[in-house]
Amino acid sequence: MTTIGELVRQHTETSKEETAHLVSLVGEWGMLADLCFSDLVMVVPSGPEWVVVAQVRAATGQTLYVDDRVGTPLTDDEASFAAEAFHTSAIVEGDIEVPGAAEDCGLMAIPVVLSGVTVGVLVREWSRRKGRQPGELERTYLQLFDRFAEMIVAGMFPFKGRVSDASVAPRVGDGAIVLDASCRIRYASPNATSALHRVGIRAPAVGQSLAELGVIDSSVRQAFERREPVVEEFEQTSEVTLLTRCIPILGDLDGDLGVTGAVMLLRDVSELRRRDRMILSRDATIREIHHRVKNNLQTISSLLRLQGRRLQSEEARAAVAESVRRIRTIALVHETLSREAGDEVAFIEVVRPLLRLVEEGLQSPDRPIRFTVVGDGGRLDATVVTPLSVVLTELLQNAIDHGFPEGSGGGDVVVTLGSTEAGLAIRVVDNGRGIPADFDLGSAKGLGLSIVRTLVTTELDGTIDMRPARTKDLTEVGLTAVNGHPGTVIELSVPLAGE
Repeated sequence: MTTIGELVRQHTETSKEETAHLVSLVGEWGMLADLCFSDLVMVVPSGPEWVVVAQVRAATGQTLYVDDRVGTPLTDDEASFAAEAFHTSAIVEGDIEVPGAAEDCGLMAIPVVLSGVTVGVLVREWSRRKGRQPGELERTYLQLFDRFAEMIVAGMFPFKGRVSDASVAPRVGDGAIVLDASCRIRYASPNATSALHRVGIRAPAVGQSLAELGVIDSSVRQAFERREPVVEEFEQTSEVTLLTRCIPILGDLDGDLGVTGAVMLLRDVSELRRRDRMILSRDATIREIHHRVKNNLQTISSLLRLQGRRLQSEEARAAVAESVRRIRTIALVHETLSREAGDEVAFIEVVRPLLRLVEEGLQSPDRPIRFTVVGDGGRLDATVVTPLSVVLTELLQNAIDHGFPEGSGGGDVVVTLGSTEAGLAIRVVDNGRGIPADFDLGSAKGLGLSIVRTLVTTELDGTIDMRPARTKDLTEVGLTAVNGHPGTVIELSVPLAGE
């Protein structure tokens, strides 16, 4: 999708600063559309035409245009008003006909000025449908829009410098309080009044300051002092949290430029914060559970090692040692999950300590093995990480036991983590002795490969292939054959949710 900045650069020769000013205004104009109950479009001159570079619909009123107008030219009637506003640097109003509208529509063209130069035109369009007389809310909001329109023409809106992010702020429909130059409330919308009632404030708000009502007013004081919008979230009571954004209105104040008033938008976010606290509490509980599971697995591992020392049979000792490695692998996953928030974990944070675990357990002075990991595998669900870690441990152990027997002189093992259309792709490449050309993983009798086959096909619903390495396989990962050994390649594919 083409951005407003790109459209402006395509159709005009405005400077970066002027383009940034238009982009900044578009970032603020959701509030303006809500205040005037109308569609707003931003237009710039492009040769003989005026092109729409951005459009917003009001959340408080009905739109005139169902279709997206961005990238399309204005009609002749619209263009004449836009051109007049652009060249005179003054607000122009008039009537236009809109296809599909049963009655005439109004248009207001507002020149967007920066440092005395008009860089675009903000066009407001609305239906003049006759009906009930506008109430106090409508009249107040329209007056506010007119004051912001004057600030746009004067080059004072949008605000420059450090400005709060409007995307996280409340909207006009959430609740609006209008303040005068002395920070006293001139008007409070019904939704704002309801928010005040929820915090126990039932006294009439008009004529009083927020501090007199008992509302935290630090955002208002900062907005008046700094002359820029301020977003603040605070706990008004132990159970009620309010999110506010105070936007100062600048104008002539006793002959000087000053803050003549402000509009404070507010939203009750108590339920959202309560849910956030519940999520944080749940995450903390889950992490504590993972930590305790890790401790229990380490205890089991220690008991098995203690038992292994008492065994006389070398075969039994080897079996216990393998069990200890598998348990330590699962404990390692739980240790990582105990540090992570949520149900996902960065797989690389498991793979790196897993490689160290294999190195510690299977390395020997006459069989030095260098392990390398390439890629990161992204973030994976905890239900995938545990069986995948066990599989990877078994594959690494198999690569060392069969590819580099004792006294072989050692070599390299490279683990590649990547992704394909099918999901997660893992390759384990070594330059060891390799496997027979007719090797069939499905017929392998070893316990380790049986575990791998079962976990991959049942738990992970993936595929695995093991074959002798080719020269290309080795060079792709920066390896060379050692003593004429072909090496081995293991390719593992695991589908992931959403792939």
